[in-house]
Amino acid sequence: MLANRRRSERRLCRRVAKIQCGGSLPRDCTITDVSAGGVKVVAEFVEVPAHFTIIFGPDHQRQCRLAWRIGFEFGAEFLD
Repeated sequence: MLANRRRSERRLCRRVAKIQCGGSLPRDCTITDVSAGGVKVVAEFVEVPAHFTIIFGPDHQRQCRLAWRIGFEFGAEFLD
């Protein structure tokens, strides 16, 4: 059985958000779970850089680091 390496509890959700990489236009994604330390995301585009911003709403965004990726799903660690 795989060990759970998470530092904080994960909460399942299905929330639409946006990812912004550098100066590019934000792109749609879906947050499938969230914790105090990061998120699991589904995004139907291929390129996700090592660092990016997830925009949850007009006044809520977080700086992130790509932690892992499998197909269209990836995990990100919050940096702020």
